[in-house]
Amino acid sequence: MNRQQRLTMADAASQRAADLARRAQAAAERSGQAVDLAAAGSLWADITRSHAAIAAVLPADVEDETEETD
Repeated sequence: MNRQQRLTMADAASQRAADLARRAQAAAERSGQAVDLAAAGSLWADITRSHAAIAAVLPADVEDETEETD
């Protein structure tokens, strides 16, 4: 995977974490039961950090090494 793909995945994971955080907040306000949603949001935040960290060490101009060339 190249740097841009990692950044795209980090962005998608970040959006998912934010959505789960909003849902956890709403659940907490309604019923006080938001533990599972908060845990899932935390996991997606970790995934975001992982993809961003990998992207940070990849050169910006390198093609995807897994692509086949003819």
